[in-house]
Amino acid sequence: MRIEQLPTPAYVLDEEKLIRNLKILQQVQAHTGCRILLAQKAFSMFCAYPLIAEYLAGTTASGLFEARLGKEEMGKENHIFSPAYRESEIDEIADICDHVVFNSFSQLYKYRARCAGKTSIGLRINPEISTQEGHTAYDPCAAGSRLGIPARQFTEELERNPAALEGVDGLHFHTLCEQNADALAKTLAAAEEKFGRYFRQMKWLNMGGGHHITRADYDVGLLERCIRHAQDAYGVTVYLEPGEAVALYAGYLVTEVMDIVENGVKTLILDASASCHMPDVLEMPYRPPLKDSGLPGEKPYTYRLASATCLAGDIVGDYSFDREIQAGDRLYFEDMMIYSMVKNNTFNGMCLPALAVRGTDGECRIVKQFGYRDFRERLS
Repeated sequence: MRIEQLPTPAYVLDEEKLIRNLKILQQVQAHTGCRILLAQKAFSMFCAYPLIAEYLAGTTASGLFEARLGKEEMGKENHIFSPAYRESEIDEIADICDHVVFNSFSQLYKYRARCAGKTSIGLRINPEISTQEGHTAYDPCAAGSRLGIPARQFTEELERNPAALEGVDGLHFHTLCEQNADALAKTLAAAEEKFGRYFRQMKWLNMGGGHHITRADYDVGLLERCIRHAQDAYGVTVYLEPGEAVALYAGYLVTEVMDIVENGVKTLILDASASCHMPDVLEMPYRPPLKDSGLPGEKPYTYRLASATCLAGDIVGDYSFDREIQAGDRLYFEDMMIYSMVKNNTFNGMCLPALAVRGTDGECRIVKQFGYRDFRERLS
């Protein structure tokens, strides 16, 4: 079927655009010898995992369930990092993950013996260099961050316990969010200054995610130079684990206008919700791109886009159009594969959007639809 025939709301993965991203990432691997993993926290539409597996080295997870998904649906390298692990889950994690990264020496000491011989053990470090402006909630190097071991603590622990790194194969840092390669270069320089003496003891170095590698203005050449430098200087295998870069601009959220109301501003009531289906709109905040629209006042007809939930603030934003919008019209939000379906919810009993794939021939197939049972089974 064509995209205009899909039920709404629906998330639609565009295979052609996904493949474009994957080819860019594959080229980075080919040029440098690094290994790139899909960060499932951003995109977990596992019907696409066989396709992704043709291009990337594997998956990375933030918890047991994501790790199981990566193992079962892609079956390639399977990595995990969590600020802390449940004791009841660590044995299964060690069995199914190729790399397990700990956030503290206390977690390492607690679980090292249970992971030894099963998986490659790593530690997350904190280079303590912030390259982001604003959005401290997304800055792992913000003051007081719980993520990663600062250099001072790292050195003090090794002075107390010279055997602290016994069995540790790699170090991991993740400091970026939707950033270019210049931010990585600054981070790598800081990490080398504070932790470089330990890099040579390692087999691998994981530079985390947040690299917008598939964005049009991204400096791929600088990224590749950073990777080669680390590999040549320290003899390590470099890993990257982008999530957004894999599915950036690779899909849509299709929604229908249910009604139009006016109270000083014309508002389109949609069957899609910012709160339920695009949570980053309210959390970051974030203004999703909308096909054939402009900024308020840029085009002749301006509307506020909102949802059918009871939350007064469930508003996507104000957009303008070349024509008047009517009830029953369809709108197409773009860049809706990342941090959407992985974070959605059924607040107010809103139905979860259908999942569909648009093939390279333009034809769409529905992968999954949701209903009352999916809402009910989350409750008791």
